[in-house]
Amino acid sequence: MNKRFMAAMVVLCTAFSIAACSPSSEEKPVLVFSAIPDQDEARLMTRFNKVANYLSDALEIEVRYVPVKSYSASVTAFRNNEIQLAWFGGLSGVQATQLVPGSYAIAQGVEDPQYVSYFIAHADTGLQPSEGFPEGIEGRSFTFGSKSSTSGRLMPEFFLREQYGKSPEEIFSRVGFSGDHSATIALVQSGAYEVGALSYQVWDRELAEGKVDPDKVRVIWTTPPYPDYHWVIRGDVEQKFGEGFADKVRQALLDLDDRDVLDSFPREKFIPASNEDFLPILETARSLGLMD
Repeated sequence: MNKRFMAAMVVLCTAFSIAACSPSSEEKPVLVFSAIPDQDEARLMTRFNKVANYLSDALEIEVRYVPVKSYSASVTAFRNNEIQLAWFGGLSGVQATQLVPGSYAIAQGVEDPQYVSYFIAHADTGLQPSEGFPEGIEGRSFTFGSKSSTSGRLMPEFFLREQYGKSPEEIFSRVGFSGDHSATIALVQSGAYEVGALSYQVWDRELAEGKVDPDKVRVIWTTPPYPDYHWVIRGDVEQKFGEGFADKVRQALLDLDDRDVLDSFPREKFIPASNEDFLPILETARSLGLMD
């Protein structure tokens, strides 16, 4: 009896050991996403951890947000399949879809098809708000945001070239890249640069939060609108997560109605997007030599 019992226990333990070691028995794939670092990391962590929790519940899988240090790093992570989903700006989004065949835009904020940039100036310049392209900025020092920012570099440079017919280095006495929109505000407000360009949403939020001193820095021009931020997903996600997964992610984003999460972007809601929506950004980036 004892021998039969011991033999049965060996068989049972062996079965348990095989099941425990089998990678397909318990493990589920994890959806990893990131976003361009257009603001300080703490703010981004707060925002996107909320998104990760929401998507985890909606998709019934683990969803994890990982921060990156630069716009180009977000595109590289997407290309290398270190992330499968990303919140990109217009330029980084088209760079990613060009580098990863089959990837595509799935959603954008309702505000994003009509995005604008602000040109701001230090008060000591004497530059005043203007409905048309601002006069008096030529020959001054100027800072963009990140080199890969749509609202902080691509479109401001496009409008500058359209106005002057020459490069920013030929227009201004000194040209810099702050790295992000918040830093652009700080640099112009301090007087380190006389003029700068940035996302209107970051300016509006930091002004409302009391982080902008209107006695030192002001908006002098609002650009014409253009398409900008959007969610992009890799085209091969269904190989890992199953058929129809990309549509599930899109629908989860479209169904997002948690005001706390949406306000952290800030967006009223998300709407469908496609690669065709961003062809003007792709063409502009190519014309400025910003595509690999």
